Amino acid sequence: MTILSTDRKPRQRAPSKKSLQTRERILDAAENLFAQRGFEGASIRDIAEAAGVPTALVNFHGGPKDALYFHIVERRAKELSDSRLLALQRARERNGDRPLALRDVLACFIMPYLEKAMHEGAHWRAYARLVAQVSADERWKHISQTCFDPTAQVFVEELSRLYPQADKMAVSTGFVFSVASMLTMSTSLWRMEALGNGAGAAALFEERAQILLQFCEHGLDATLGKAAFS
Repeated sequence: MTILSTDRKPRQRAPSKKSLQTRERILDAAENLFAQRGFEGASIRDIAEAAGVPTALVNFHGGPKDALYFHIVERRAKELSDSRLLALQRARERNGDRPLALRDVLACFIMPYLEKAMHEGAHWRAYARLVAQVSADERWKHISQTCFDPTAQVFVEELSRLYPQADKMAVSTGFVFSVASMLTMSTSLWRMEALGNGAGAAALFEERAQILLQFCEHGLDATLGKAAFS
């Protein structure tokens, strides 16, 4: 006699289109509010109101508040990492056996984000404020380690190959300074315009991006070229 197993788990139904849309609306609302107000300043109730859903749905789709914060950082991290690693791969292929120039390495990391911030919607500029929050607060160290450090380490190693005389701390310090400059450009364009009486962000995007790359390039070369911290 054949005994049918009763251990098989029931097949879970895929989320409906409406459910997926609701989840994205909640995450978008959470992203904007966390970016504007920080983790403490945005409540689950605020997020629910901004998304136009009951509070219970925020918990259902995002989990507790700290888990929701992690989700909204994580969801764009892979797309951004993939863009950066693809840019680096293509730069290596173009160069063949020749080592990449410092400016090229920096451009592979910085430009994929800046392009998204300027041309793919305000949510990417809000994301920069979130990344700045995560980078500045050690309690979110686990988010950085999960979402950003694997790709960051690839670029730190690339920089280390260009400056073998500099130790890892010097390279990582210069890299973090460069990332901070990138985030500043993304979040403080209004300040640059106020001080410079210049044109709007879109009109001068390419010019400012090149200034940023030059700033980071010369700063890194000036320190790593002298084997700082060694």
